[in-house]
Amino acid sequence: MHIVKKNPPASPAATPLPDPRAFEDALIELEAVVARLEQGELSLEEALVAFERGVTLTRACQRTLDEAEQRVRVLTEATVTALPEEFRTDG
Repeated sequence: MHIVKKNPPASPAATPLPDPRAFEDALIELEAVVARLEQGELSLEEALVAFERGVTLTRACQRTLDEAEQRVRVLTEATVTALPEEFRTDG
């Protein structure tokens, strides 16, 4: 039996920022999947594959939104003695 030890969670400052383009791309693809499904012209098998892809994209987008919400919560609950951190735009 092999036991895997997990590292302690990183501090919010050390956590890499999610790629906003990945979220936007997933959302665009999800909208296209929904549009294809709404047209009603897919075979059952094609509709099931599209639906599965839509569920995967929805979960990925929700995970990204949950992470963003958590980061906002951490930032807004910070104490007044907290030091500002460098603003990074390089993702």
